[in-house]
Order: sequence, then C-alpha cells, then structure tokens
Amino acid sequence: MAATVRARRWSMAALLAVLGPGLLAGLSDDDPAGITTYSILGADHGYRLLWVLLVATLALIVFHELGARMGVVTGQGLTGLIRERYGVRVALMAMVVLVIANLGTTCAEFAGIAAGMELAGTPRWVSVPVAAAAVSLLVLRGGFRSVEHVLMVLASVFAAYVVSAFLARPDWGAVGHGLVVPSMPLDRDGILIVTATVGTTLAPWGLAFIQSYAVDKRLSVRDLAYERADVVTGAALTGIIGVMVVVACAATLHATGRSIEDASDAAAALEPLAGGLASTLFGVGLVGSALLAASILPMSTAYSVSEVLGREAALDDRVRDAPVFYGTFGAVTVLAAGLVLIPGAPLVPILYLTQALNAVLLLPLLVLITGICRDRHIMGDHALGTRGTVVVSVTVALIAVCVAALGVVSVLG
Repeated sequence: MAATVRARRWSMAALLAVLGPGLLAGLSDDDPAGITTYSILGADHGYRLLWVLLVATLALIVFHELGARMGVVTGQGLTGLIRERYGVRVALMAMVVLVIANLGTTCAEFAGIAAGMELAGTPRWVSVPVAAAAVSLLVLRGGFRSVEHVLMVLASVFAAYVVSAFLARPDWGAVGHGLVVPSMPLDRDGILIVTATVGTTLAPWGLAFIQSYAVDKRLSVRDLAYERADVVTGAALTGIIGVMVVVACAATLHATGRSIEDASDAAAALEPLAGGLASTLFGVGLVGSALLAASILPMSTAYSVSEVLGREAALDDRVRDAPVFYGTFGAVTVLAAGLVLIPGAPLVPILYLTQALNAVLLLPLLVLITGICRDRHIMGDHALGTRGTVVVSVTVALIAVCVAALGVVSVLG
C-alpha cells in the first residue's frame, strides 16, 4: 500500500515537472482572435456548429502531440527539423509562412488588449504600449522558470469564460446536440467561420511553439508519456473554453437575434442579457488571454527564425548571447503593437480574418510535419506508423476541404 502511494506521488510529481508546453500552447489558442471567432460562431449560428470546435480540438491533440514528440525525441525545433529534412530553401519558406501568420495573430493579441481595455475606459494608446512593454520585460529579464510561472498564472484567467457560460443559462440539451450532430451552412459566411474556427484552434504558431518550448524545457524521451498527458490536458481545456464562449454567446446573443463584430461587443452585450458579472468576466478573460498569447507568439516566432538561421537560443540565454532570438521577439512585438495603434486600424478584420489565413498557411506546415514524423532516420522508434499516418492524413484532408470550399465560395460569391 505504501509503495503504491509513493508511486502515485512520484507519477504526479513527474507530470507536474513536465507540465507546460502542451498546456500553454493549447490555452494560448484561446486568445482574442480565438475568442472573437468563437463569439461570432455562437452569436450567428447558435449551438449548431459546436461540432466543428470538437473536431478541431481532436486535430489539436493529434498535431500538438506530434510537435511535442518531435521536440522531445530530436531536441530540435520545428523549423530546425524542416531544414534538416528538406533543406534550407524549404525551411526559409516555412519560416516566412510562420512569420506572416505569427505577425498577423500578434496584431490580433494587441487588438484584443485594446478592445478589452477600452471596455474599462482605457484608450488603446495607453493599454497597447504598456502591454508591449510588460511582455517584453517578462521575456527579456526573466529566465525560463520565471517566464513559465507567470504564463501559467495568466492561463488561470480562462476560468472566467466557464463562469460566464453558466451565468448565461444555456440549453444544455441543445449544446450536446450541436456537439455530436453535424450541420453545415453552405454560404460564404458559414464556410468562413468554420475555416476560421479550425485556423484559430489549430494555429501554425502553436505547432512551432510547443516543439521549441519542449526543447527549451529540456524534456527527454523518458518524459514523453507525461508530456502526452500535458498535451491532452491543454488541448481539452482549449476546447472546453472555446465551447463555453460559444455557449455564452449562443444562449444570449443568438437567442435574442443580436449580432456582434468582435469579442468586446460580446462582453458589452452580455451585461443586459446575463448580468454585469458575466460581462465583466468575459472582458477580464479577453485581456488576460491577450497578455498570455502576446507573450507566447513573438517567442514562437523568435524560436523559428533562430532555428532556421542556425542560431538556436533559449530563454535562459542572455540578450547579448542570443541577439537573433531576442531581436526577433522585440521586432515582432513592436511592429504588431505599432500596427494596432495606427488610427482607424481595422481591429475586427485583424482579429477575425487572420484566423482564416492561419488555416490556409497551416496546410503546407502539416504536410512537412507528417513527412518528418514518418522519417525513421529522424524519429527512430517514435516515427509515425500506418495507423497514425491515416489519422494525420484524414485531418489534413479535412482542413484542405475547408480551405478549398472557402476559395470556391469566395470566387463564386
């Protein structure tokens, strides 16, 4: 009996020791761009498209597990492995794809901070520079452990969305029906929201971040089973929080026929429908999630650029020892914050359309990842087998169908 208790305590300690890459990569997908996408999904379509979020969450588990596995087994980040497997030219193309996707989504994080703080009466010219300075100070001055601890604390803010959903008093039977019974609007707006939901849940930057972060955390193959638990936990929480956002907006905004343009509209509209507490919690979740993702996205970009250029770096490195890493982090942060501060900057398209762009840019990365994971020279005994290849191929095919359908209706419409 005592031995069993000790074994369980050791297992729990081992899990807590590796916890981080999957949890942070998953939860940071519920950023302002994601919350805006889920809010519009619920406000415009009610509960009927919840199944899309469920499928996207399962895809998130599949590919985040592959990312963590590649990092743990090889000790290299994603773009570094692409360079090794496919050559410098393909790695540079992958880096360009990631930088474009990451810059657009980092803009969305600062747009979310601006929108959320404007609900409290703080203008964006104050909130955005302060937020940019705060995340820069965290990464530039903190070591790996201190950065991770702060990010974990920020991640706790997502509980606000769960409370908001229950305060909205939804129809839980309709929620269950929407999760398991697929239905699909075939107009342009419907296909756009489905594609954006996939793109915001399974974001390109998350794939790069989870792999590089697992390397930076110095996880080894013996940690792989615990890291899989970390990945599943992070992805599952991501899906649950996304569902709660959709539920809150479906039960209130869709039920009363109200449409919104972004998550801050949803927060404001919840007050007369679900009470001031629901509205406040929704706004708090928006700002907290933005700060979390605004810290992680430039970090993901910095990892990718450094790896392609053969200048791998870690959060414990000093600035003068890793100029490419910290220079990229600073450049992405400053540029994204600056774009959001441009007078008249279209915050809603930045928040929403960047997620559809993510789905488009995701496809070539998934193909490259699949090739790497099937390569036994790189992955050894941890390479994808036949069953895993089928699962991955079906996932990629479904995303390709979404992107192709969006292209067709855009041309015809």
